[in-house]
Amino acid sequence: MISTTSSTAEMVTQGKLQINTEERIEDKHSGRLGCFGWLLVLISLLFITATFPITLFMCVKIVKEYERAIIFRLGRITDRKPKGPGLFFVLPCTDTFVKVDLRTVSFDIPPQEILTRDSVTVSVDGVVYFRINCPISSVANVSDAHSSTRLLAQTTLRNVLGTKNLAELLSDREGISLSMQESLDDATDPWGIKVERVEIKDVKLPQQLQRAMAAEAEATREARAKIISAEGEMNASRALKEASLIIAESPSGLQLRYLQTLSSIAAEKNSTIIFPLPIDILQHFMKRD
Repeated sequence: MISTTSSTAEMVTQGKLQINTEERIEDKHSGRLGCFGWLLVLISLLFITATFPITLFMCVKIVKEYERAIIFRLGRITDRKPKGPGLFFVLPCTDTFVKVDLRTVSFDIPPQEILTRDSVTVSVDGVVYFRINCPISSVANVSDAHSSTRLLAQTTLRNVLGTKNLAELLSDREGISLSMQESLDDATDPWGIKVERVEIKDVKLPQQLQRAMAAEAEATREARAKIISAEGEMNASRALKEASLIIAESPSGLQLRYLQTLSSIAAEKNSTIIFPLPIDILQHFMKRD
């Protein structure tokens, strides 16, 4: 059984090596034009030489600092690398070129109706920032890199948010944006696109759910306020108890407290001042009677 497994693994490894070797051979031969292709190139060079310097304006091209040019010679990409920035030459009869913009591009993801994992329907939109990292792949591997990235961003937004709860969607936007960026970056890597940033712009909830969440938040705040008030009264009662014990140990402290109260009342400029009379004095007169 072990020998069978090892032989199967060896066959798979040999198959992969053979495929890689074939791909390398194809890559080597992909840039070759063949005899007829080189003949057309020579004819084009002779035409340029015969009509010089008129054809010079057709051969010299310019690309800007943020652009690259992909040259196709008889349908094949020459040199397997982009040209630019600056001047480059093309053959007017056999070469065509495509300009690729390397600047960062941003686009808005239209609002998507998404059903979360806890069966809540929300409308979410976002924004994606990306740039072309490999000009050759963006031209040769996909027909329209920008449009394909936009469509893929919409489906990725639905797939990622469909696995999240409403609470996670509202509280963990940074984590969701990071997971979307990684997913988009992996999917668009064969297209030569680098996704730099993904942001969730707005999350719209149904009106009924908004009212329910507002009522829940209000009830939670009222419950917290009652708890805080009860804790304050409990702390105040403990402080009064400790103060009464301290005053009971020193009778003169009570008289000082009376005087402090009179001082605070007099500072308010009231016309009527209530003077607290100690009960001990009344008990003294009651004993005489």
